[in-house]
Amino acid sequence: MSSKSRIAAPKFRPTFLMGVMGVVMFSALDLSSYCHPTEEGDRMATAIKTAGMLLNRRVPDPTAEESYDYAELTWRMLEDVEFKDVYIEELDAYYWKPTFGDIVNGLEGKEVHITGYMIPVDLDEDFYVLSRYPFANCFFCGGAGPESVIDLRFEGKSPRVYQTDERLTFAGKFRLNSDDVYQMNYILDGCFEHTP
Repeated sequence: MSSKSRIAAPKFRPTFLMGVMGVVMFSALDLSSYCHPTEEGDRMATAIKTAGMLLNRRVPDPTAEESYDYAELTWRMLEDVEFKDVYIEELDAYYWKPTFGDIVNGLEGKEVHITGYMIPVDLDEDFYVLSRYPFANCFFCGGAGPESVIDLRFEGKSPRVYQTDERLTFAGKFRLNSDDVYQMNYILDGCFEHTP
């Protein structure tokens, strides 16, 4: 019998075996949570994203020619708050007192940018609010909660008259308010229009 007619046994390389084992292990994983995320999983993902943003912040260098990079603030992050009805005797009314979660508390004092819909609350007082939703569905129309709006505080007067439902991005320093019933819970100090 010649050597050419023999059938050689296949030789498997170690990398091939490792690849097969990896495919088998990957197929055994339960990946259903990626297709159907849970509320807890969503909160964890938001917390991880927020922590990453806060750790990767650059300190502004006034001598640098590049523009300062503000961290993105999302409306999803601002959902990390719980409200409780509290009665205020001097007003003879109840209001929703916020208790901010770790994500929101970790953002206080940070330079951020956020995109939303403009709501001119009082043009004479130069009072504008940025909303997660257009006017027809916003907090002031009863369609959303107080976590869906942020008070825009410009340096001096606003640079122009903004129209209802203009979709814009603003940057500034994020501040929390849990005690003053005459202000929003979220405030963006020193804000200005921003292009991310």
